[in-house]
Amino acid sequence: MASVTQKPEEPLLALRSTVKTVSTLLDQLETAIKGSPATQKPPASDVNALFLAHDAAKLIRAHSTKLSLLIINTPFTPSAIVKVLRELAAGPLPSLGTAVELCGAHIYSDILQGELQWRVRKVFSEFGVLLKEIPLDGKVLTDDQKNGTGKTVGKGSLASTGVLWQACDDLAELKNLGIAGVVVRKAEQYRDTLKDAIEELQEWGDESGDEDEDEDEDANTDDEADEAIPKSAQDEIDDFFGSTMHIPSDDPNKIRPRLELSLRRLKLIAVMFSAVIKRRFQTLSSLTLSELSTGDYPLAQDKLTLPKPGSVIAPAYRVDASVDILRTLTELADNLATAFYDLDAEAIDDGMDECFSTSLKVTELLSQDWAGKDDAFTTWAQTFKTEIKK
Repeated sequence: MASVTQKPEEPLLALRSTVKTVSTLLDQLETAIKGSPATQKPPASDVNALFLAHDAAKLIRAHSTKLSLLIINTPFTPSAIVKVLRELAAGPLPSLGTAVELCGAHIYSDILQGELQWRVRKVFSEFGVLLKEIPLDGKVLTDDQKNGTGKTVGKGSLASTGVLWQACDDLAELKNLGIAGVVVRKAEQYRDTLKDAIEELQEWGDESGDEDEDEDEDANTDDEADEAIPKSAQDEIDDFFGSTMHIPSDDPNKIRPRLELSLRRLKLIAVMFSAVIKRRFQTLSSLTLSELSTGDYPLAQDKLTLPKPGSVIAPAYRVDASVDILRTLTELADNLATAFYDLDAEAIDDGMDECFSTSLKVTELLSQDWAGKDDAFTTWAQTFKTEIKK
């Protein structure tokens, strides 16, 4: 009988071994998804990568709850912890790696692929934190270790569990968001950034218009009195970066007409952002994975360079390319604003040409619907092209 009796330390040995094995698995999975799978097509599969990630995330969340309770409640049961860890290692954790592998850019878009990859890595990272909270000495966690109080290093097991829950929820959310939800969010962020740039540029123009009145008032002040007033720190910063420059009253370089034209066109581009979001990106939710992948995805092509006319391009590529152009437009708008602040007429002209010609690439790329047919947006895109060139 003595030969089959389990020694007291054996459950702890099994726990330590299992924790080490799962930790190694996490490292391997994280390394595997760090590469860019956009350069290769995933294996053929009817499995929806987002659905697979959703189900795995829900299981990891549920198992992490069990794990969290097991390490803080008596009696301490290593065998129960080992069971939970082995279940995770056998299914949910590797499933997340498979989901990333299946999420090819030519089907799901590079944007959604990157979002899934980032959220999966977050789950792996936070699960690794919780894994390190597991006591290997056979004793449940102390209140300090549980709550992250006292001299305990770290945030505590309860907080770690909460962060992991959130990471799992964020990952599971992708199933409902889909490509449409992720792309719409991204485009709305860029649109808001563009609107902020327009507002700041318009305020700068209004301040420039008020400058003459300020100069008249300043002319009546005593110079010596002005010199006695110290500049504020913000004034000195503004002077250093040249942000206090305004359009002179005589406007020899015709900055104000350029400003008025640019603002009109930038506001039109902001409207274009909204039209693209409503008429194109939001309609992505109705497409199947097969429809999203119909056509070519030219991986090596610069997304600011439009495909040749007549070529059949996958909707996923059109999504990536158009969002990339929208992002570029926000940068060009910022550069244009800087040129105005510097009162650099030549840079303003170059900035306007680049910004407004780039905006036309979006409507050209998305002129037809995802099936390659003309619709109401096609007509609107032609009107936009005419207006932006006026």
